[in-house]
Amino acid sequence: MSSPGDVPPEILDRLRRVCRALPESYEEPAWIGMRWRIRTRTFAHVYSPDTDRYPLYAPYASANEAPVVMTFRVPVDDLLGLTADEFPYFRADWGHNVVVAVLDERTDWTELTELVTDSYREMAPKFLAARLPPLA
Repeated sequence: MSSPGDVPPEILDRLRRVCRALPESYEEPAWIGMRWRIRTRTFAHVYSPDTDRYPLYAPYASANEAPVVMTFRVPVDDLLGLTADEFPYFRADWGHNVVVAVLDERTDWTELTELVTDSYREMAPKFLAARLPPLA
């Protein structure tokens, strides 16, 4: 059984590739799991929550393993559309534009890369966000 906060190395490696490509972003340990920041603002945070302490995540656990989740920011206008179908995305119970993604073997990494990049755009200074390719 994994400890709260543990994130499988293969997930961390994939997220590192995505986040390191974003101007001036950096990785640091968070109070649980790992987070990526631009300046002092977190744009992605990945961890395995303690489902006893946070029962909201219990439905996503399997075989004594806590789920791996990532929180990120979305434009407020996109919040409802992204979270309407629930799995694998749902609204966090904090923040006005924070979404939780459940990461597992069904994760669409192309979509997740776009969402992390959009989260960076939400949190980065405008001049850094402008260094990214234009939105399609």
